[in-house]
Amino acid sequence: MLVAGVDSSTQSTKVLLCQADDGTILGQASAPHPDGTECDPELWWDALVKAGAGLLDRADAIGVAAQQHGMVVLDETGQVIRPALLWNDVRSAPQARALITELGGPRQWARQTGSVPTASFTVTKLRWLAEHEPEAAARTAQVLLPHDWLTWRLADCPAEPTTDRGDASGTGYFSPATGRWRPELVEAALGRPAGLPRLAAPAEVVATTAEGAALSAGTGDNMGAALGLGLDPGEVVVSIGTSGTAYAVAGQAAADETGAVAGFADATGHFLPLVATINAARVLTVTARMLGTDVQGLDRLALAAPPGARGLTLLPYLDGERSPNRPDAHGVLRGMTSANTTPENLARAAVEAVLCSLADAIDNLADCGITTQRVILIGGAARSPAVREIAPSIFCVPVTVPEPAEYVALGAARQAAWAASGADQPPHWPLAGTSAEYTAEPTPEVRQRYASLRDDTVSW
Repeated sequence: MLVAGVDSSTQSTKVLLCQADDGTILGQASAPHPDGTECDPELWWDALVKAGAGLLDRADAIGVAAQQHGMVVLDETGQVIRPALLWNDVRSAPQARALITELGGPRQWARQTGSVPTASFTVTKLRWLAEHEPEAAARTAQVLLPHDWLTWRLADCPAEPTTDRGDASGTGYFSPATGRWRPELVEAALGRPAGLPRLAAPAEVVATTAEGAALSAGTGDNMGAALGLGLDPGEVVVSIGTSGTAYAVAGQAAADETGAVAGFADATGHFLPLVATINAARVLTVTARMLGTDVQGLDRLALAAPPGARGLTLLPYLDGERSPNRPDAHGVLRGMTSANTTPENLARAAVEAVLCSLADAIDNLADCGITTQRVILIGGAARSPAVREIAPSIFCVPVTVPEPAEYVALGAARQAAWAASGADQPPHWPLAGTSAEYTAEPTPEVRQRYASLRDDTVSW
């Protein structure tokens, strides 16, 4: 039996065709998405059709994982009303603050939804829609997430849209602890009731395609990656891509009233406490551009500088930040002297800044009871020699870098195989290739300087 996994991310759609029994990849393709913080969902569909050509029609089952939080609003006929607002759109920051105040404060939000909403969360985007596009809000009959909409489009004669508890847990109107929607929060945000997709079980077949392939429930991208990696207790995934994330599988729902940790559910019936940052790999590409080089050149420069970049410290909040919640923040470079302002030190400071930001995220998970024994490093920046070699000195635990793979799409394919099998547990898929292990002496002084800069510039 063959299964296909789809990863509809911010930047592109990737499709993998795999053997259902062991996950062996038989084919793969991708197609780009336009850049930006909003997107017409039809462009996701076009990319899926292009990337899936010759792959999806060979699959006996298909799973879709996609970027979390995106707001897809439909009218009564099922037509998309406006371009989807994506996770990285921070225009709803004022609405996030207002909703937190109106509905009882951070503690109440954490208790009811597992998370304190930031501008990334769907619920804040609904309030923005109500305030800035009231006609569109008045036409909104149903609210979907990106993976919900794509799964619905793939279905033959689609009827009721479905979602899974993992992706639902990133909306701000779902309770991971109870596994239920909170429709009153949708109404409070949008100003009127709106339909929500049916919550499917983790291994449920929710529909079939016109070609007869089974469609699994699908999930969010982080949940898909966790399923693709097959996480064990004590393992924390750090992903450095368009966004940065740190997460781990847990047996109990998290409810962090500080708002640092999102108390998500995972795609298997467990939980996935997660910390996300807006600024990640792009910090490295921007720094490389500023230095007149590419990311390979940045690696060479960074590894030529000593730990700590001779006192140069970068706060990497170039595009605002979600963790900590500073949507209006900017980047800050501190400690410049005539002696240390070299390309090598600036490159090193950029790499250390991204890693320190994610080390903060790991600390946030520890506050929710997650003990990190090792870090699994994935994402585009995990290919960087400088990131790999410097990471264990910042994280202070061993770092494993698995073979580069499309783990989100792989997790979606594994979910599809699970749904098609009817088994109680997902199939065991060993990771392809060998993993590299990295260790290094901790450099606590780097994090101390970073923390001082972070805390001194809290209003930036």
